[in-house]
Amino acid sequence: MKTVEIKKNGGPEVLEIKNISLDKPGDDEVTIEHKAIGLNYIDTYHRSGLYPIKLPSGIGAEGAGIITDIGSNIKDFKVGDRVSYAGAPLGAYSSHRNYPTKNLVKVPDKIDLEIAASLMTKGLTTYYLITKTYPVSQGETLLFHAAAGGVGQIFCQWAKSLGCKIIGTVGSDNKIDLAKNNGCDYVINYSNENFSKKVLEITNGKGVPVVYDGVGKNTLEGSIECLEVRGMMISFGNASGPLSSLNVQKMIQPKGLYFTRPSMNHYLETDKELKEAADALFEKIISGKIKIEIFKKYRLEEVVQAHTDLENRKITGPAIIIPN
Repeated sequence: MKTVEIKKNGGPEVLEIKNISLDKPGDDEVTIEHKAIGLNYIDTYHRSGLYPIKLPSGIGAEGAGIITDIGSNIKDFKVGDRVSYAGAPLGAYSSHRNYPTKNLVKVPDKIDLEIAASLMTKGLTTYYLITKTYPVSQGETLLFHAAAGGVGQIFCQWAKSLGCKIIGTVGSDNKIDLAKNNGCDYVINYSNENFSKKVLEITNGKGVPVVYDGVGKNTLEGSIECLEVRGMMISFGNASGPLSSLNVQKMIQPKGLYFTRPSMNHYLETDKELKEAADALFEKIISGKIKIEIFKKYRLEEVVQAHTDLENRKITGPAIIIPN
């Protein structure tokens, strides 16, 4: 099998492709032959060291494929099952891998495995953000940063299907139409507009009840300015860099705001929670309420270029790696 390994933190050049032999799966594992691997911005955090991992390590936390072998304790999965996953342990950048069934779900026949690989991390992130962290209500106006990004495209379609109004931000004018096509009622280019001022204009000075912010450093203060009294600031990413320290007395106290920094493992820890989330996500795809178009496919041998494109904002939609 082929796998991608990192021995030290750094730029895309630290990604190494290796040929290794795969052992039999452990008692609570299955062997998966990957058909597609998800490419996510969080992968660059693991590679760079922003999110520290023990090295040497595999990389990638999302994939889809076919089960080719099962461990002795496995009862809920069988050889031939179409499956996908998002979550630790890392090592999705590989042609085959052994994986514990804790984060594994079966993929309905109506969903292509390439689509499944592209949406597990982004789709399950959307699920917990929109139904658990801040359960949105019909008619509410939301602010979502990076609305043309991978999570943004799924989130905006999902929020629109629930009857929300969406203010989306993008980093360049060429992403405005993409954000609108995915459900945004208003789109602001935060590179050349003061987005907090614009949001307050749109909401007649009231602000929004919730901000979903995966951008991080560059949007933190403006996001907090956009919130109404007792609003919720949801920070779930660092695309522009790590967050600065919060001045609670200055930024949170005046409007009695809520601030949270959620992640997938806070909401999808049990088999029941994961199945509920995956079922809700797959239903949105099958019903057509969320449409996924793969923006780009890379071969495993192109993994360095994939990370380079990811960090240079050249990927404007779901992207995957094809291992074979």
